[in-house]
Amino acid sequence: MDYDFVAIGGGSAGYAGARTAAALGLKTSVIDGGNEIGGLCILRGCMPSKALLESAERFRAMRHAAEFGLACDNPRFDTAAIVQRKRRLVSEFASYRRAQLEGGRFDFIRGRAEFVSENEVLVDGSRRVSSRSFLIATGSEIAVPPVPGLAGAGCLTSDSMLELEKLPGSLIVLGAGAVGLEMASYCRAFGCEVTIVQRSPQILSGTDPDVAGELEAALRADGIGIFTGTQLNRVDPGCVEFTKGGETHRLEADAVLNALGRKPALSVLGNSGVPTSRGKISVDETMATAVPHIFAAGDACGFLEVVHTAIQQGETAASNAALLLGKRGGEPSLMDYRLKLFATFTEPALASVGATEAELRAQGRDFATASYPFNDHGKSIIMGAKFGFVKLTACRRTGEILGGAVVGPGAPDLIHEVAVAMHHRTSVREFAAIPHYHPTLAEIWTYPAEELADSLGI
Repeated sequence: MDYDFVAIGGGSAGYAGARTAAALGLKTSVIDGGNEIGGLCILRGCMPSKALLESAERFRAMRHAAEFGLACDNPRFDTAAIVQRKRRLVSEFASYRRAQLEGGRFDFIRGRAEFVSENEVLVDGSRRVSSRSFLIATGSEIAVPPVPGLAGAGCLTSDSMLELEKLPGSLIVLGAGAVGLEMASYCRAFGCEVTIVQRSPQILSGTDPDVAGELEAALRADGIGIFTGTQLNRVDPGCVEFTKGGETHRLEADAVLNALGRKPALSVLGNSGVPTSRGKISVDETMATAVPHIFAAGDACGFLEVVHTAIQQGETAASNAALLLGKRGGEPSLMDYRLKLFATFTEPALASVGATEAELRAQGRDFATASYPFNDHGKSIIMGAKFGFVKLTACRRTGEILGGAVVGPGAPDLIHEVAVAMHHRTSVREFAAIPHYHPTLAEIWTYPAEELADSLGI
């Protein structure tokens, strides 16, 4: 065998797996066939989108300067300059990742791999690479659902949106997941007329209805049109037809954004013998597939398409490959999704951790919730927050925190306080007792914690 461990894909999951495998003494290689090196998060996901959204947030602050006694007459923006800044930052991030991959801790092979057997891949149709174990970390690609006209409608995608040096005057966004909502918020900040068309009854379909509803209300107040509970009938260039409540609607705009999701990129599978389910690789809690020495991580599994989870999955897979190959002892490493984190960097932002109310009900858990609004909280009032709240969910019997959510200023940062508390299985009484500096955004968590602790008598 050429290697003990081969990671296919040099993004967050693949690199994390390779780094861990090499540290455990496995002869390791990474094979990456992307046009650019870096992975989805760095090249076309988290980092570039957040760079654009940062410019949008600062422009919003300029537009609302008068509310704070400041003069910022006729604020202007330069989309081309915003995109150039994004490109520079992405290039820096990608260069760092390239240096990590080429740093010598493991071999780095450029080329597209495809399994020719359970233990061998063919790179670019010519080079054979064999290994005792593999990690499939090939990421995802834009999904184009079978909606009449969609494939030929010339829609923008989450990839092409990041390169637009001139924004459309009007935009229809298909889909109200994190990507669709963030791009809608980005374009709206610069005056674009935005309409969102969502199939599910609410935006962010996997989120608690009250949390999603608060964000939807804020987006509507910002002037974004939102249609939920729809059925797409047809998409043509600049035109979308859908049905809602038995009534057919036809919308026109300068551009249409296909934000209907991504799908695992699985052309690598070939003769691996690895089965898929609904277009995704099925794995167990060790990240192993049905072929025990072939693991998968990140978007290829399609479970939680977020970077920190992909990294943890890659590390878990490598650890278990080392166990399988006798390079370490002990018990298998297992994934634990109890602290499932999620965030959207919209305006206002949204974040959550742990189980949703629907998930807890499905588990038969007896729980209680409490919330507190930002428009009744000192620091956020000073900041001008008009929408949003924080919410905690706790076990009725023990008071242990089971989940939290926040819509409002600093949401993606604030949620980590609850994540830390949940990591240590903290009760709401213990959480409420932690000192919080005043006035800060973080102290808002003490209010629902105190309410729950008192109501539960714990």
